[in-house]
Amino acid sequence: MEIRIATLDDLPFAAQQFLENIGDAKIFAFNAEMGIGKTTFITALLHAMGVDNIEGSPTYSLVNSYQSKMCGEIHHFDLFRIESEEEALDMGIEEMIYSDSICFIEWPDKIESLLPEAAVKVEIRKEGECRVMSY
Repeated sequence: MEIRIATLDDLPFAAQQFLENIGDAKIFAFNAEMGIGKTTFITALLHAMGVDNIEGSPTYSLVNSYQSKMCGEIHHFDLFRIESEEEALDMGIEEMIYSDSICFIEWPDKIESLLPEAAVKVEIRKEGECRVMSY
């Protein structure tokens, strides 16, 4: 599946389209270059899932957790700053990604061997002024 996002105004529709097409998937590994829009898109997803108190990027806290009346518990990870899989294990990442929670993971390459096989790999790339997301 591919979704094109030309402007920020497209984000609510793109988030809704993404959510309508993910089936029962719970773990999403977002790969993209720095500054391409991973956090911005995940924020749009959280809004579409009924989360109002979004804290922004978990760059320093590594994970923000939310409760959605529509979707239950949601974890948003930004693993850019971790140095090793051991550091991720120490923060309890396995318990979160192997729970029944939805997990959005930025910089998943830092924990590649910890990800379940069922994790949906989401690639975001820039084409001109558009962002193209494929999964």
